[in-house]
Amino acid sequence: MAKSDGEVKVLGTWSSPFVMRARIALNIKSVNYEFLQERLWEGKSDLLLQSNPVHKKVPVLIHGHNTICESLIIVQYIDEVWSSAPSILPFEPHERAEARFWAAHLDEKWFPSMRAIGMAEGEDARRAAIGQVEEGLVLLEEAFGECSKGRPFFGGDRIGYLDIAFGCFLGWLRVTEKMTGIRLLNETNTPHLLKWAHRFCSDDAVKDVMPETEKLAEFAKMIMGRMRGAGKS
Repeated sequence: MAKSDGEVKVLGTWSSPFVMRARIALNIKSVNYEFLQERLWEGKSDLLLQSNPVHKKVPVLIHGHNTICESLIIVQYIDEVWSSAPSILPFEPHERAEARFWAAHLDEKWFPSMRAIGMAEGEDARRAAIGQVEEGLVLLEEAFGECSKGRPFFGGDRIGYLDIAFGCFLGWLRVTEKMTGIRLLNETNTPHLLKWAHRFCSDDAVKDVMPETEKLAEFAKMIMGRMRGAGKS
């Protein structure tokens, strides 16, 4: 295991939910780190290309001479290295497996369907994407009941691995709600997730890294405008 001392840096962007995962995990562990912002729309820095030569993506955790890539791998690394602080991953093997399963589901199925809403061409495609997101949230509402066992977070009494994996998307979920005019988290279908989201965003480890909805919405408009412009050229 790598030593827990040494300079710690996070290479990423303020708007990325995946970068947020690394930052929240470090905050939970009370680790001091430097946040190095990439301006990806202007090109990728030499440091990023050197640190993640395979995927050339953020986030990258730089810990001394070690570089760690991929957000969920970074969270696990942080949990193992700074093991004396509050645990992030569940201790019990089945609970740990369940948390990893739902985290993979979020990345592979649910978040892509939410992104598809903004990229949908035509009302039918848009409605289909919204339906997929809503169905996914109902499943996550059920998962919250099973994982939390009546406590405030997926991880129990404090933010854990699945809370981080899901909670990092709440900023973009709010932007999607603003764009569509639909409350995707609501008292009818997802009452427990609605309360969980408020607790998560109010936590000291989260509130300073969660992007403001208006700022994120403006950023989304800029990105979508550039993508449409690129498609016409």
